[in-house]
Amino acid sequence: MIIMFKKLTLLATAGMVLGAATVNAQSNDMFGRNVEGAAQIQVTYRSANITPLNQALNRDGIPSISNNDVWFNLSMHHEHKKWIMEDGLGFTPVATSTANNGNFKTHYNQYQVYGRMGYDISQNSMYKLYPFVGANFSAAVLNIEDRAREQTTSDFATELTNQTASKTLYQPNFGIEAGVGFDYLIKVKSKQVDCLTIKRNIPIGIRAGYYFNTYASDWKIDNYGLANSPNGKQSAVFLSFNIGLGYEIQKP
Repeated sequence: MIIMFKKLTLLATAGMVLGAATVNAQSNDMFGRNVEGAAQIQVTYRSANITPLNQALNRDGIPSISNNDVWFNLSMHHEHKKWIMEDGLGFTPVATSTANNGNFKTHYNQYQVYGRMGYDISQNSMYKLYPFVGANFSAAVLNIEDRAREQTTSDFATELTNQTASKTLYQPNFGIEAGVGFDYLIKVKSKQVDCLTIKRNIPIGIRAGYYFNTYASDWKIDNYGLANSPNGKQSAVFLSFNIGLGYEIQKP
């Protein structure tokens, strides 16, 4: 879990560095041109195929977990002329199954970092319509909680070497996204800051496309790969709804 979190943190940091470079390029020569973008919340539906994972769990007497097909994402939207870049990170809620009167629990969820590039083909300032392609890095996390064995002793030294099924496994994934985005812009009163005019809006939109899961790794524990992993690929149609706060900074 810690290793997976570090990897996602590294990916997110890389995304922020890329975003900072974009902002820096946009702000050269004291806003020599307009800076435009938005901060957004996105809710995405993308069906997850966890049948192979559930089959593996069932063979060991562990109850199936339910699909968690809904993603919650935070994203940034950047614009340069007609070019649009969108990057973000997100997660799915935790799905849980229980056995042995609640003393044995299985938790499953996913995390993702993504980036997209598109081109606005609309001719109206009230909305944006753009095809896009992008890359998606994600990881599925499976946590086994064996409370019955964890709680067989109250002694610290004994607990350190206690035999238990508790463990955390993870599966890295990589995919390509292709689709179409649409945003309708609700204008909000502009704001004046020194010599700059900040035009504000509330973008409400959708993203629809297909996620190609081009690489699904074996499941791992502490960076150690596990053979015979249930690594069914997660390619699927996705649909996102988003709302945010948009801005356009103009120099007089």
